[in-house]
Amino acid sequence: MHAINGTICFVGSGSMAEAILRGLLERQVAAPDQIIVTNRHNHTRLEQLQSQYGINTACDQEQKEQAIKEAELLLLAVKPKDAEAALTAVRHCLRPDQLLISVLAGVSIASLQRYAGTTLPIVRTMPNTSSTIGLGATGISLSPAVTAEQQTQAMTIFEAIGTVKLVEEDQLHVVTALSGSGPAYVYYMIEAMMEAAVSMGMDESTAKELAVQTILGAAEMVQRTGEEPSTLREKVTSPGGTTYAALERFRQLNYKDIVKQAMTSAEARSREMGATTKTAKEEHHDA
Repeated sequence: MHAINGTICFVGSGSMAEAILRGLLERQVAAPDQIIVTNRHNHTRLEQLQSQYGINTACDQEQKEQAIKEAELLLLAVKPKDAEAALTAVRHCLRPDQLLISVLAGVSIASLQRYAGTTLPIVRTMPNTSSTIGLGATGISLSPAVTAEQQTQAMTIFEAIGTVKLVEEDQLHVVTALSGSGPAYVYYMIEAMMEAAVSMGMDESTAKELAVQTILGAAEMVQRTGEEPSTLREKVTSPGGTTYAALERFRQLNYKDIVKQAMTSAEARSREMGATTKTAKEEHHDA
């Protein structure tokens, strides 16, 4: 894995920012003295991160501006609704060669460019919550100004917290429906399996342990063997057996179509949210 050169300035210090900086340090992609974290006004949070990880922090406005001016890479990890305020407040500190990486859902590259007030190279990303334990799935998209070296840097950062795939920006809506919202689908499946087992007389603790291990083991089988999920499914499905009986019921209930409809709803909602954000910002600027 490549090492990151220069300073990385985190604008925002929430759970995703912490997941990324922890991944960078644990995978030795960056050293603590290369990382500086800022936020709007939560000094207690900055002190906690500094104490736990040995990274640098910038608390007052002068320190923040200095950190942003000197950074090779800016990682924007504020709430989406705060993106405009966060970037417009420091646009006078930005350099055209700085790489801006955003982990903000629903905020387009064009919007980020407008807030920054200059043509920065921008990487827009869609990580998921499993990134907090180093098992994330992240889709990333690039603005035209991103260089090959900057693309490598961005990929390296997110490889430190899981799997990364490069996609066109419009496909980030699909990434949202697949891996962004995906962990919740799996949690829901675990809930359903647990509830079914309990209804059949099993105690909840045992049901949970077996359901979780089943999901974990199945995912690992796909990962380690490299075989298609359909092939692995067929290997454990004997004609007329118990798995066959369960899968037949799934087919009767159009399970695959249910999943497709659910993901289509998630993708459509992602597009709606992006359009709503864009319209609101445009109206604000026109006012």
